[in-house]
Amino acid sequence: MIHHERLRPPSHDYPADEWNIIEKGFHPEFLAQLETMLAVGNGYLGIRGCPEEGGPNAENGTFINGFYESRPIIYGEEAYGFPKTGQTILNVTNSKIIKLLVDDEPLWLPNANFLSYDRRLNMQSGTLDREILWETPAGKQVLITSRRLVSLVHRHVAAISYRVTLLNAEAPIVISSEMVANEPIARTNGDDPRQATVFAGPVLHHRASYAKDGRIVLCHATEKSRITLTCATDHVLETTCTYAHKTVHSEDFGQVAFTIQARPGCPIHLTKYMVYHTSQTASSEELCGRAEWTMDRVVSEGFPQLLAAQEQYMNDFWRRSDVRVRDIQKDRTQRTTLEIQQAIRFNLFHILQASARAENAGVPAKGMTGQAYEGHYFWDTEIYVLPFLTYTSPRIARNLLTFRYKMLPQARARARQLGHKGAMFPWRTINGEEASAYYAAGTAAYHINADIMYALRKYVQATGDEPFLQDCGAEMLVETARLWLDLGFYSDRKGEKFCINGVTGPDEYKTVVNNNAYTNLMARENLRYAAETVASLRTTNPDSYKALAHKTALEPSEVEAWKRAAERMYVPYDEQMGIYPQDDSFLDREPWDFRNTPSDKYPLLLFYHPLDIYRKQVIKQADVVLAMFLLGNAFSPEAKQRNFEFYDPLTTGDSSLSSCIEAIIAAQIGDMDKAIRYGMAALLMDLADVGGNVKDGCHIASMGGTWMMLTYGFGGMRDDDGTLSFWPRRAPEENAILRFPLTYRGQMLEVEIGLETVQYSLREGERLVIHHEKEEIQLTRENPLAVRPVSRR
Repeated sequence: MIHHERLRPPSHDYPADEWNIIEKGFHPEFLAQLETMLAVGNGYLGIRGCPEEGGPNAENGTFINGFYESRPIIYGEEAYGFPKTGQTILNVTNSKIIKLLVDDEPLWLPNANFLSYDRRLNMQSGTLDREILWETPAGKQVLITSRRLVSLVHRHVAAISYRVTLLNAEAPIVISSEMVANEPIARTNGDDPRQATVFAGPVLHHRASYAKDGRIVLCHATEKSRITLTCATDHVLETTCTYAHKTVHSEDFGQVAFTIQARPGCPIHLTKYMVYHTSQTASSEELCGRAEWTMDRVVSEGFPQLLAAQEQYMNDFWRRSDVRVRDIQKDRTQRTTLEIQQAIRFNLFHILQASARAENAGVPAKGMTGQAYEGHYFWDTEIYVLPFLTYTSPRIARNLLTFRYKMLPQARARARQLGHKGAMFPWRTINGEEASAYYAAGTAAYHINADIMYALRKYVQATGDEPFLQDCGAEMLVETARLWLDLGFYSDRKGEKFCINGVTGPDEYKTVVNNNAYTNLMARENLRYAAETVASLRTTNPDSYKALAHKTALEPSEVEAWKRAAERMYVPYDEQMGIYPQDDSFLDREPWDFRNTPSDKYPLLLFYHPLDIYRKQVIKQADVVLAMFLLGNAFSPEAKQRNFEFYDPLTTGDSSLSSCIEAIIAAQIGDMDKAIRYGMAALLMDLADVGGNVKDGCHIASMGGTWMMLTYGFGGMRDDDGTLSFWPRRAPEENAILRFPLTYRGQMLEVEIGLETVQYSLREGERLVIHHEKEEIQLTRENPLAVRPVSRR
């Protein structure tokens, strides 16, 4: 149940549009939220939606995925095994500044008189576009158009096209293009544990700085993490007006100032190119050289080619990924349907920006849109983001799983530190080392091991990528299975069932509990998949099996032990209530007093002591309900309904990860009113600022959850055991059609759910076998279409 809701900004200045997020007027009160929503990025580099003119800003963020500084974690009381070092993503060199002065008067948005104002995140082109008409105090009208992009094709490149035209008078103009490192940060992390650490003093240490005509290169490095950063800018000015320019630079600053004698109707077009390179191994000289090579190429190709490549990339992305909701009454435009379509594309677009070029890195909880959660990677990626990527961009999904595999040495070391065999992946991290300072809601969340292996299984089943399973996945399976076997034990008091004590499930409002149902169920799947994979390799690919056994010192007896633990896994169940208790003691707790909890006291974690929360029946996010979605075959429809009806009133919605899952289960049990309500909360999590903290960055995992809500929930998709089947419901809006594509085993399927029928189309590929409910359907190149009725349940 959602116990708190917030409203979106006024619609007259933020109109619904299916391909754009539009701002029709400057509103300082929404400054921070719009910086997040209008951010552009590519998974490597991200730039918040701050104005080019240098301000005003709430958080003037430019981030590089995986670029962090280490810091000591300070504890009031130390204990063995606590992580000693944290990691925090850094705000890197700000290169997007373009200041404008007309008649020596600067354009400053809060004081400017705008005759027209239009800024929009263009989700078709992958750009942030702006057109404003500014009237100066002297009555001179200045048309300013800009287009900002972070290239999805060229990983290290961003660019801004900035055009100024005086309409009714002559005037001297100055365009000052600047770059600044170590900008002061006004933000403090206060009492919100989700905020990033604020470092005292500069964190980027000068290594080199130089200029060549209109090109400036600044090179810095971090002290403790020892990562080097080079940022370069270059400029091309096109105009028939008379102009001159001057370049200056220092250790932390660079400026190219153009002074122009502007004439009415004579455009002045500045193109600014920005390049970022980072490395933990290259010298500053080499990294500067790399930046210059990249810059030489992009300047010679020009902005039009950058833009064309961006638009082509976006066209291909939407072809594979676009989820469409269309009103069947073509003679009218239904506003709600338009808002839903806008929100869907907004969510999918930001997942792309968080993941597309996240190579040798993960997906931070906020993507590249903010510093909250320190830029760390969590289980969110595997459970909420990877499903979308697996079925639309499998190459990116593989990259992210490969990155997890590369963490295996640190995961093995962490397991030993915790007294376990096998490997223990970090709850939150950038560099592979555990960075959670609160073990109860961090290290104790052992389920992350099973979450990663669950995502691996779904990826392999959907793509058929057996080589990845053999080369990387099997080794992770062996080490995670070893940990589960070592962590659990056979309990005499539970009838020799395999129990797992002292863990925390997805619900962080219940920590260090015994037999968390979600954890035990997911661990069982992990153990089974490990045993099945090893047995299959031994039979069908002896060479891979031998290599695996050599790398892991695997003994055949281990596989039998995993199978036995899975078969004997204890899962709490209350016969009288017919539900699965979240853990052994959940039903013994006192219910939370929701009736007397003010709506402004959510999220509870900011207003109540953890112990007060831990001892009550109150849930931060879906736990058992999440298990019912991920492991749907383990629960009967009746069990799903009983458990949903029990847990729904206890769930606060304090986590953005909850609404999407509750929407899916509500749809599965036929409660379409709740499915729509929760689905809309997930869909509008950021656009309507449902959680009240979009200013800190996008909720990337919730965005992935919206895709699952639409496909698995309203679309009725099931992918258990590698079989693709559909039990469709309907679109999340009345009198609408829901359509979505899926890439499965290298082929593309399109599903369209109407009011009475569902249509399955093989758009690419030779032959695909799916199921409509229990009926097998074969789609081929010769017969690519099948139509079936939508059941009314």
